[in-house]
Amino acid sequence: MADSTLSPTAGASAPADRPVYVVGGGPGGLSVAYALRAQGIRAVVLEKSDRVGASWRRHYDRLHLHTTRRLSALPGLPLPRRFGRWVSRDNVVRYLEKYAEHHELEIVTGVEVSRIERTPDGTGWLLHATGGRELTGGAVVVATGHNHTPRVPDWPGLQDYTGEFLHASAYRNAGPYTGRDVLVVGVGNTGAEIAVDLVEGGAARVRLSVRTAPHIVRRSTAGWAAQYTGVLVRRLPVGLVDRLARPMAGLSVPDLSAHGLPRPGTGLYSRVTEGSIPVQDVGLIDAVRKGTVEVVAAVDGFEESKVVLADGSRIEPDAVVAATGYVRSLEPLVGHLDVLDARGRPVVHGARTPDHAPGLYFTGFTNPISGMIRELAIDARKIARAVAKTNAKSGGGQVSRLLT
Repeated sequence: MADSTLSPTAGASAPADRPVYVVGGGPGGLSVAYALRAQGIRAVVLEKSDRVGASWRRHYDRLHLHTTRRLSALPGLPLPRRFGRWVSRDNVVRYLEKYAEHHELEIVTGVEVSRIERTPDGTGWLLHATGGRELTGGAVVVATGHNHTPRVPDWPGLQDYTGEFLHASAYRNAGPYTGRDVLVVGVGNTGAEIAVDLVEGGAARVRLSVRTAPHIVRRSTAGWAAQYTGVLVRRLPVGLVDRLARPMAGLSVPDLSAHGLPRPGTGLYSRVTEGSIPVQDVGLIDAVRKGTVEVVAAVDGFEESKVVLADGSRIEPDAVVAATGYVRSLEPLVGHLDVLDARGRPVVHGARTPDHAPGLYFTGFTNPISGMIRELAIDARKIARAVAKTNAKSGGGQVSRLLT
């Protein structure tokens, strides 16, 4: 990994000397940086933390990829076989570190980009960054991540809640909750896995608050990973996939209605297009059937030491873990450019750029059914080819090329 030093005026030079700036040193940013280098284009990764893969380092201890090792590698470097089929969080971090080192990527840590705008002459992009830096790039790839800023709903009474409360981003393992009564709020993959972790770690009681029943799929059935099916159907019509998924779910996943988790009324792929990925079972089904994870109603608010549920009941757990997701927090960065939709998502991603913002790319802000890391790797190559094509059309004046 090659670290660069940026001065406050770095990049304020002739257009031919402008690099492509990649904002974010996670899987998306690193893969784009490699793909650009493979095209002979200089790419500089700007990472606000002191190391690559910062978001992965913050995840809970037991986390493993829900996608297979073979379909989760970034371009130019396979994941080692010794990591196993389902790669652990720690091994993902090791891989990202090795990836940056192996490809000798140009990475600058400790630099946070706060705002991106067009250069005054309209020929590139101006990045406002830590320490008053103003960096000028021929193109910019925003790869700050789908899980950027923890989201906590504005529940009534939360500020005065006297019990222990934390977002799932602060949860590491079940150690602090042994022998305690814990409420997990939210039944996405994170909430489901944390609930199972608490049971296995010795929590005295684990309740799971559910607002909308999720689609649950087996991570693997007879050796066939759920991801393989996701890859096969990702281009099919949404309605067709919904119809195909319904009988498959009936065969592979038991009906948990009696335990508070009825089968969803909307189709699996329809929910994916709305941003809700199916829960991959890593023990939740058995825990719910055995009663070691109790499903309760959605949280409506808090009253001192009590949690108020949507069915009118009040419970008093020792701790509440809010697995309520994240927001992308792109508004301060690019909100003024009219490149986000009403939900704060980029209007385009991958190799496409907004018509009024050429040279501005986004990667990693969707959660595809075929696996996020797999799609990041595909998008990286597409973005690099698009930048190279644009550069060729402009006679090489948009971004700098590496000396060969």
